Amino acid sequence: MTLRWLRLLLILLAAAAFVPCVATGQEQAPAASDLVATQRQVLQGLTAKTNDLEEKIQQNAEDDAKLADLRLQLEDLSRRALESAVVFRPRVSEINARLEQLGAAPAEGEPAEPEIVSDERAKLTAEKAEINAVTAMAQSLSIRISGLIDKIVTTRSELFRNLLTKRYALTDAFRSRVAIDTKAEFSNLRTTVSSWLAFIMKFKFQAVVSATMLALGVAAMLTIGGRRLFGKLVERDPTVEEPSYLSRLSVAFWSTLLPTLSLGAFCVATFLFFDNYGVLRGDIGVFLRAFMLMFVVVFCVNRLTRAALSPDMPSWRLVPVEARPARWLIGLATAMAIVVVSNNFLSVVNEQMGAPLSVTIARSFLSAIVVGLILILMGLVRPFRTHEGVWRRWPAWLRYSAFGLGLFTIGAALLGYIGLAIFVSLQVVITGTLLVLAYIGFLSARAVGEEGGFGGTAVGRWLADRTGVEEATVDQLGLAASLAINLLIVVIIFPMILVMWGFQLGDVQSWAYKLATGVNIGSMTISVTGLLSGIVVFVVGYFLTRWFQSWLDGSVMARGRVDAGVRNSIRMAVGYAGVAIAGLAGISAAGIDLSNLALVAGALSLGIGFGLQNVVSNFVSGLILLAERPFKVGDWIVAGNVSGTVKKISVRATEVETFQRESMILPNSSLINDAVGNWTHRNKLGRIDIKVGVAYGCDARRAHEILLEIARGHPLVLKNPEPFVLFANFGPSAMEFEIRIFLADVLNQSGVQNDIRFAILDAFAHAGIEIPSTIRAVVPAAPTEPWPTDDDKTELVHAEHEAARIVTEQGATKRRRKSRKPDPN
Repeated sequence: MTLRWLRLLLILLAAAAFVPCVATGQEQAPAASDLVATQRQVLQGLTAKTNDLEEKIQQNAEDDAKLADLRLQLEDLSRRALESAVVFRPRVSEINARLEQLGAAPAEGEPAEPEIVSDERAKLTAEKAEINAVTAMAQSLSIRISGLIDKIVTTRSELFRNLLTKRYALTDAFRSRVAIDTKAEFSNLRTTVSSWLAFIMKFKFQAVVSATMLALGVAAMLTIGGRRLFGKLVERDPTVEEPSYLSRLSVAFWSTLLPTLSLGAFCVATFLFFDNYGVLRGDIGVFLRAFMLMFVVVFCVNRLTRAALSPDMPSWRLVPVEARPARWLIGLATAMAIVVVSNNFLSVVNEQMGAPLSVTIARSFLSAIVVGLILILMGLVRPFRTHEGVWRRWPAWLRYSAFGLGLFTIGAALLGYIGLAIFVSLQVVITGTLLVLAYIGFLSARAVGEEGGFGGTAVGRWLADRTGVEEATVDQLGLAASLAINLLIVVIIFPMILVMWGFQLGDVQSWAYKLATGVNIGSMTISVTGLLSGIVVFVVGYFLTRWFQSWLDGSVMARGRVDAGVRNSIRMAVGYAGVAIAGLAGISAAGIDLSNLALVAGALSLGIGFGLQNVVSNFVSGLILLAERPFKVGDWIVAGNVSGTVKKISVRATEVETFQRESMILPNSSLINDAVGNWTHRNKLGRIDIKVGVAYGCDARRAHEILLEIARGHPLVLKNPEPFVLFANFGPSAMEFEIRIFLADVLNQSGVQNDIRFAILDAFAHAGIEIPSTIRAVVPAAPTEPWPTDDDKTELVHAEHEAARIVTEQGATKRRRKSRKPDPN
């Protein structure tokens, strides 16, 4: 009976587990079907838009700007098509997981599976097939769009190549009909502009005034804000006789960039407000945009040359040219800019009004010839003068470069390559101006980033005076300012140079989007926005960690009267954990898959095992010290020959400050592997010993009583354990005593020893007890004869002594001979 009940219970449990799965599949099937139908409709709409864009590509095969705009639209369609395919990934994963749970269908000869299982497998398989069909449709559309994009790139490259290599017949530019056509074009332009102005004055005057005032407000805000922010960096100070090179660079850069940006902001705002208020017609909008561009370029060129050459203030010149040549160069550069941008403006006008080709050829030919002549005149200018008053030319490389560009432009125009000549002229003016401005900006950024550079600027002095930051902090801010200036130059000027070299704004926008969304390097995708997001997340996490450390240490543990060593260990552990979490969060926010770093970590493990074993050993030892806490910050330790107070415990080394105020950095591994003495491990209670010698013949018991009274009388000596005086030994020259006392804070031992020793001297002197000193043997020095002062006298005395000695010896010899007895034999 029991087995039956168990069997029935198991069947009910299996049915209960199986029914929700079926119900879930039945509920998700309609939702999945709706998703497939929705994405199929989306793809059909994208396909229709692609067909429309393909027709526009064929219609605008000669218009580079429209082709660039069509490319942007195609790239957007490609992204949307891929998004349609990505939508199905979660559902496909669910289907695959469920099919694995259900398993394969039973083969022939095997027992049949329940019908509900086979039905679910069939539905899931059919749904997966529908999803695969829609995914394949999205992939096919994406491949088609990629082909159209490649076609646009090829077409635009051919257009640019034809523009530079196409040769025109100059006979068309010198026909008598050209003057008549030119006059007619100017008449039509005057009529068009006059009719528009009449319309504005009659119907849109208030809108024009409002739009202009709003645009002036935008420009004024930018100008005032720039002057408030950069102050003296915008204008030259005539009272400064010898400005620094950094000051000259900064003034030249910002006095050109900020007014140009303000004027550009005014033009852009005016155009947008006019367009928003319905003031502009189609052709007038094109004319106004081209005219504003011409005005901004001429203003920028004139402003830059004046800032660099400074004819009125010689001390602020970046190039050491004389005043009169400086004015000539400013006039020639401005004239060349006027010729080039006027030609560009007139080309826009002729294109909109359908001018004859002969007019375009004649205008471009004359512009190229004029630009070439101006370049040659610039090369002929003698800007420098020696101390003797002799005028000197430009350096050879610069002079011949100007001659070469001028002759090349004139030669290309005379040979009929009008497009190439105009292109070179345009690059000389606009690209040259942008490069010079960028070069000055990079020099300024480098000067600001140098040590002490930012502190010498007006902004740096203001920060130092108002905020009181240290000089090192100001230098760090200078590095940040240098990086910001470099980034500003790249963001503003680099896209302009690309546009001038034949690229459209759509190209720049496309590249910027790809750079921001991700660049594929192998299997890894690197995104600028992702990297910036990761950096921001890490910085926020880092500062939150530091704030939490300060709050935990200063509020929670300080109020809880937690020991300083425990507080340090907890603060360090929290800090390392917080930085690690912030780093992982930053990496994840940057879009970097941590699994991609597994191979790198495996490769580094070998190096860690061999080359970095000491570092790892110290790191692990530091973690052990922070966890076990054999000593803490503030403890007095003795490690080998080092004795001092622990100041900081990090994961690599421990800082110990000796009593001579010397900071010793000890590796953590040595503190783990070697013996370390800790005077204040459990508490600061400690015993100190003071040795005293008493001379033989004195009253030893009285000396013992005096020493014990002195030890008990000191206020810092503990009563329990009580002081003790030991008669230690009969020494070779004294009776040796030891005073053993306990202190509540052993760190006060030096002061206590000093007080007790002075007290012993006073008490022993009063009691007549002598403290003997060690007797040292005195060895007298052997007398030495003085050095003779008269060498001649000394030699004479020495000769007399020798003569007397010889005479004495001879006399003794004769006496011996006389006293000798005769031989008996």
